[in-house]
Amino acid sequence: MFAILKKEFNSFFASPIAYLVIGVFLLINGLFLWVFKDDFNILNAGFADINPFFYLAPWVFLFLIPAITMKSFSDELNNGTIELLKTKPLSDWQIVMGKFWASLLLIIIALVPTLTYVYTIYQLGNPVGNFDLGSTVGSYVGLLFLASTYTAIGLFTSTISKNQIVAFIVSVLITFILFYGFDAISNSFGSNSLTIKKLGINEHFKSISRGVIDTRDIIYFLSITVFFLFITKTRLDHE
Repeated sequence: MFAILKKEFNSFFASPIAYLVIGVFLLINGLFLWVFKDDFNILNAGFADINPFFYLAPWVFLFLIPAITMKSFSDELNNGTIELLKTKPLSDWQIVMGKFWASLLLIIIALVPTLTYVYTIYQLGNPVGNFDLGSTVGSYVGLLFLASTYTAIGLFTSTISKNQIVAFIVSVLITFILFYGFDAISNSFGSNSLTIKKLGINEHFKSISRGVIDTRDIIYFLSITVFFLFITKTRLDHE
């Protein structure tokens, strides 16, 4: 697994992919949070609050993570290197998990610079340090779980087509449905049903973001992630 992880991770930085992902993620968040005069602008809030970042990041990830994962298996299928990969002394699970952790590690690296936002909010507090640390930590934990789920979905969609664009579009569609679709269904029928909303990622992400790590939320994210990794491995078995 570590051989695949190292190969995939190095391939990100051997091409513009890693630099584009990190740059685009920081640029989009930086512009909305600090430059544009909109509802997300932290400086216009009037109080030390980093919640706009945690509202914006899942939507940015919704497009960015599929862009990272779309070539994971699509490229292998298109070039015919998947057969060569499967002849190596590696199980299908090791191949899948190696690619999964390589992609997730890149996303974690993209998140690290955003800790400067936390420091800035800390300094802007009146008095200094007057902000909700528990909620901030919970939100970062929620982002990691959300990113792992998006990554697993992206890996699966990269196995269904040799075309990277198709894999990207299908991944965005599935993640959008899981993240916001159930909220939209609940609201569209005039029912603010918590049961329906809890089927979606957004409700569980918001729950963790409150700073309370509920085992039900963790089980939800792990279940979705493991499910998509499992069907990715199943698809790989039949290639």
